[in-house]
Amino acid sequence: MAEVSSAAASSWTQVLNRYRKPSQTRSTIELAITALPLVALWFAAWFTYSLGYWWAPLAIAIPAAGFLVRLFAIQHDCGHGSFFPQRWANDWAGRALGVLTVTPFDVWRRAHAVHHASCGNLDRRGIGDIDTLTVAEYRARSRWGRLQYRIYRNPVVLFGVGPAYLFLLQQRLPVGMMRDGWRPWISTQATNAAMLAIAAALIWLVGFKAFFLVHLPIVAIASSIGVWMFYVQHQFEGTFWRKTLSWDFHEAALHGSSHYDLPRLLRWFTANIGVHHVHHLHARIPFYRLPRVLRDHPDLGRIGRLTLGESLRCVRLVLWDEDKQRLVSFREARAQA
Repeated sequence: MAEVSSAAASSWTQVLNRYRKPSQTRSTIELAITALPLVALWFAAWFTYSLGYWWAPLAIAIPAAGFLVRLFAIQHDCGHGSFFPQRWANDWAGRALGVLTVTPFDVWRRAHAVHHASCGNLDRRGIGDIDTLTVAEYRARSRWGRLQYRIYRNPVVLFGVGPAYLFLLQQRLPVGMMRDGWRPWISTQATNAAMLAIAAALIWLVGFKAFFLVHLPIVAIASSIGVWMFYVQHQFEGTFWRKTLSWDFHEAALHGSSHYDLPRLLRWFTANIGVHHVHHLHARIPFYRLPRVLRDHPDLGRIGRLTLGESLRCVRLVLWDEDKQRLVSFREARAQA
């Protein structure tokens, strides 16, 4: 991985300012070519099911989930105020998309802002990130505590059970913000009410069984993809973690976030969110301008680069080794002990 000093990382912010202005026309088109195919695929899944092809909704759920992931990425840009030129348009588009992505927009936006402000800071873990222990913290735990962490970091839990729990259950309450006044509650309950209204209308239209057979696989697959994307954007071997005194925002953004270099089709479905180090350096850049950043500045493309094949090996990296300054596996930590 190419190394860049804190000062050099900071200097990129001014360079990237020229890419930050969103286009109203381009953003509207991106939203339309993502939302409309999702609606079409949903009803195609229902129609084929109504003809007796019970397996068809499961097959259609895969591309439909891709479009839902892309909608979440657009909602993500709205949360940063980078999708539309107007703040009100970002806010209300984000809230509307939150109903489809089952994610209360205002609650998520606040948690995600904390994530950006504390990414790579060992003293500020726990909000908007994957729980990660240091080797020393893991060793200090009881046997039961270690088992709990091993279960949590198991791929079946982390990318299967966990995403379904997070999106379908945990986000139905403003978890972590219950003492922050009425705003998190309004955001969450308004999203829940809109979700229930749409679900009730679709159940009335297509029936209870058809609705769940069509809709749940789409949400489940999309949530697992979303958690995987977030995981691999920060959980890679050479990522950046420091204590507060030696932590630097720009260095953490550039080296604590990966450049997930996906094939072209997957880059489209994930709305270029794999260019995550650039996004963390300058979160106000619309996703459709990120490829141009890499074309204009190829040096950035070599920092933190992960291919699809390389990313699969990141699953075994579960503990931060403060001595080696990298993520290690349980086996490596045990061998050191």
